[in-house]
Amino acid sequence: MALSPEALQSWWMPFTANRYFKAHPRLIVEAQGAYYTLADGRRVFDCLSGMWCTPLGHAHPGVVQAVQRQVQKLDFSPTFQIGHPDAFELAARIAALAGREQDRVFFVNSGSEAVDTALKVAIAYHRARGEATRTRLIGRERAYHGVGLGGLSVGGIGANRKMFTSLMPSGIDHLPHTYSPRDMAFTRGQPDWGKHLADELERLVALHDASTIAAVIVEPVQGSTGVIVPPRGYLERLREICTRHGILLIFDEVITGLGRLGRPFAAQYFGVRPDLITFAKAITNGVVPMGGVLVSADIYEAFMTGPPHAIEFFHGHTYSGHPLAVAAAHASLDALTGEGLIERAAALAPLLERAAHGLRGEPHVIDIRNIGLTAAVELAPYTGQPGVVALQVFERALSEGLLVRYAGDVIELAPPFISTEQQIESMIEALRRCLRAVPAA
Repeated sequence: MALSPEALQSWWMPFTANRYFKAHPRLIVEAQGAYYTLADGRRVFDCLSGMWCTPLGHAHPGVVQAVQRQVQKLDFSPTFQIGHPDAFELAARIAALAGREQDRVFFVNSGSEAVDTALKVAIAYHRARGEATRTRLIGRERAYHGVGLGGLSVGGIGANRKMFTSLMPSGIDHLPHTYSPRDMAFTRGQPDWGKHLADELERLVALHDASTIAAVIVEPVQGSTGVIVPPRGYLERLREICTRHGILLIFDEVITGLGRLGRPFAAQYFGVRPDLITFAKAITNGVVPMGGVLVSADIYEAFMTGPPHAIEFFHGHTYSGHPLAVAAAHASLDALTGEGLIERAAALAPLLERAAHGLRGEPHVIDIRNIGLTAAVELAPYTGQPGVVALQVFERALSEGLLVRYAGDVIELAPPFISTEQQIESMIEALRRCLRAVPAA
């Protein structure tokens, strides 16, 4: 199906070079399993599981059937002062999968909403405990925490922030990011260098005083900025410092949650217990928007004061715990656990590591990083033209049967958990051909 140039004008596309796209449109018309079909009939392998959100592949029968049944049974239910049973069961199920059975789950509709909710919980928690001076939030350079004002404020990607600084709250600081190409280029898994960077939090505590700091938020693995893997001991050290100073630690697991590292959550993979965990994307296999926050029981209990008929937390969304999203989430968890797909992701991870690092020495490649079933190939930019090399690889990849994602000059890879070994090897070999085909500067 082709669209006329006029028909392409009405949609202002997100995070897209709209003028370039509308001059060179690339349209998806169908998806099945690990593949998309483009409007011109080409079938391309989904190298990033949609947008990190379709680990089961597309049109998984269990998810499709669950949503179809649900829309006929209960298409919408209000969740202010009333609920529906499946949402409570889903919350308990997510908490158990995370190994946090006593946690509570607050449902939202996206990763951005999950982050802003977690930040609001953190600020309100300290206030509920009589520490209203704890209002400062600490994020990290190069972090992506969605596009809500809270998430933008603690985020650390300059291009996302620069137009909106006047809207951002005060009282935000940032830790340094943990990527040093000199010290960790071509590392497989976690780098040995960089644990000391967590001690920058002690510097911020000394600067601002612990009594002013509410929470630290980090992605266990920084995904959208190019798969930056945490140094060994780094996350553990952050946990130690936060505990010592009464600061809440938030893991943003919108990307890593639900199996990408071969465990249900990255917190389990790294053996670190944050106070709050955000999740989204894979919880419904991307079929219906949903997100949420896992909240420690002691944080929840701090709100449960005052008259029992009074609202404890003035926050929520019309579509929190939407019945269709809940149905998709139950079916997605059925597949992840019942079909052993989290374990499959863990089993495929060494293959992706070997294959991806086999691109070392290819044209343009200056670094390769990986952890779990995700990897990144960083490319040397053309002088004065950031992003152009990766764009050319992206365009070439479509002709090679791949849909890749690029951020700046980084090619990000996170194939579906249902991928075969041959598909992953073929993906890397096709990417190799693309790299060789793109001209040198």
